[in-house]
Amino acid sequence: MDIVTIDFETYYDKDFSLSKMTTEQYVRSDLFEVIGVGIKVNNYPTDWYSGSDPAKFLKSLDYSDKAILCHNTAFDGAILSWHYGIKPKLWLDTLSMARPTHQMTVGGSLKALATYYKLGAKGEEVILALGKRKADFTPEELARYGEYCKNDVDLTYQLFKKLCKGFPTSELMVIDQTLRMYTEPTIELDRELLEQHLEEVKAKKRDLITDMGLTGISDEAITKTLMSNQIFAKYLTNLGVEPPKKISPRTGKETLAFGKTDKEFIELLEHPNEKVQVAVAARLGVKSTLEETRTENLIGVSERGRLPIMLNYYGAHTGRFSGGDKLNLQNLPARGNNTIRRALKAPKGQVLVACDSSQIEARMVAWVAEQHDLVSAFAQGRDVYSEFASEVYGRAITKADKVERFVGKTCILGLGYGMGAEKFRRTLEIGQGDISVKISLDQADRIVRLYRQKNHKIVSLWQKCGSALGGIVARQTGSIAKMLEYDEQGIRLPNSLYIRYPALRANGTNYEYISDARTYRKAIKERVVTGQVDEISWTKIYGGKVTENLIQAMARIVISEQMTAIGQHYHVAFQVHDEIIITAPEDRASEAEQHLVRIMSTAPSWCTDLPVACEAGYATNYGDT
Repeated sequence: MDIVTIDFETYYDKDFSLSKMTTEQYVRSDLFEVIGVGIKVNNYPTDWYSGSDPAKFLKSLDYSDKAILCHNTAFDGAILSWHYGIKPKLWLDTLSMARPTHQMTVGGSLKALATYYKLGAKGEEVILALGKRKADFTPEELARYGEYCKNDVDLTYQLFKKLCKGFPTSELMVIDQTLRMYTEPTIELDRELLEQHLEEVKAKKRDLITDMGLTGISDEAITKTLMSNQIFAKYLTNLGVEPPKKISPRTGKETLAFGKTDKEFIELLEHPNEKVQVAVAARLGVKSTLEETRTENLIGVSERGRLPIMLNYYGAHTGRFSGGDKLNLQNLPARGNNTIRRALKAPKGQVLVACDSSQIEARMVAWVAEQHDLVSAFAQGRDVYSEFASEVYGRAITKADKVERFVGKTCILGLGYGMGAEKFRRTLEIGQGDISVKISLDQADRIVRLYRQKNHKIVSLWQKCGSALGGIVARQTGSIAKMLEYDEQGIRLPNSLYIRYPALRANGTNYEYISDARTYRKAIKERVVTGQVDEISWTKIYGGKVTENLIQAMARIVISEQMTAIGQHYHVAFQVHDEIIITAPEDRASEAEQHLVRIMSTAPSWCTDLPVACEAGYATNYGDT
């Protein structure tokens, strides 16, 4: 397959730039203008075109049998697709390919990666284009700009050749699928429904503000009061309440505890002072501010076209995707009467078919640990939540016993990574939906011990993962479990990529690493990684947490492979955690649903005995699927 490397140079100024707006806003703006484009076919010399008809130039090639390669293909691919209707056989992206190996240590910029691989210097001529339309360039300036662009194209192609060494072909397919969600959007938006929702969100916010007594001040001041930990802490102090605190698991230092899972903060909802209750309720309701922003952004997109889904490949070090472009659909509220979900619509004459992998992480941890009794229960389709709840309560529990079954569900889904009694107790108390369970710490401890006795192979997996940390630090090689090996780079996954723990070191009997990229690069630059430096924020890591990382990574691989298989026959509209959503003709909805179920009920070739299962449905909008 021919590889066509492309790089666009476009108009920008101090306000109209990707630093000030999303890619979607920028590319779809009336101010958008292509100054020129560099293009390279395979390893042939690179061309630069800055004429009056880029469409004719670009479409001189047949892309149906070609791959298009860019650095940050979401940007260049959006231009190709939205402005010129060009859709290749395969989208390639060096920015995405670099993430598994280099996002922590090197970064993702073309300049940094070219320097790392000694490919040559990246030019600086782009700064000379600030505020210039194409008509403002002299022929000499355009030619110089063209040389800059051609150099970027050449660097991208060389970088691709470097990154290809050892990069799994299956993951190239995943990158292609994630990019198509953005470059070839199919989701339409119900603007009227979104505008109605926005008014409801604003009304709710106004009610909270009134209850807090914050009327008469600017919106900026209100938001600052709600969002700022320090200001909110002072607000509580003025009400005579000591702001709750906790020890950060990341830094080991004391920090304010204002989260939805922070017990002491939640308990303030029942404080005798009504103003305290209202303040805490407003703080917990600050999500409505996020909802407000998200709704406003979606309304903006609806004015310009269909919804491009920005899904960052390898957005987390486990390989999990992350959202972008200020529209992260990975953090949508849970299913139910949710307006945002219902506002995401299929095109006319089509439906959205959604298929959700059932309990994929719980199934994966049982499979990896070789906890055969639990694997068999999943494989046989038994209700493992009710079965474990029956062990907890000493009597038969069924799906009708919603509270007791919720306890069993929390055990199966939450205790597999080494969760302790106190966190388990708080998790039950926070609850899910309208179910909340209060138990004593002694009761929680009994249930945790019961889980570990019943699932001793899973406990053993935590221990093996903890031992692997020592092996990585000692630059040894070894095996954790089936399909999982480790060496000095980290833990090697079934797809040949790694989970990495940068600057991993032993601290007494514990282990810690640097999880923040900026911190890591600062540490490397100052050569302080191995020293006791207070400014460095070390993240603690242990067997249970490593297990969680591994299981999430392997679940991601399963879902991704299923997604690429589905993408061979249907357009994948978007993906949310363990759920894949496609568009399909309305008269073939049932057929499409069956296709998704068939694929997502079949385990990949590297784990054929993994007991996967799924649930599917279809509707004209996402909320009703």
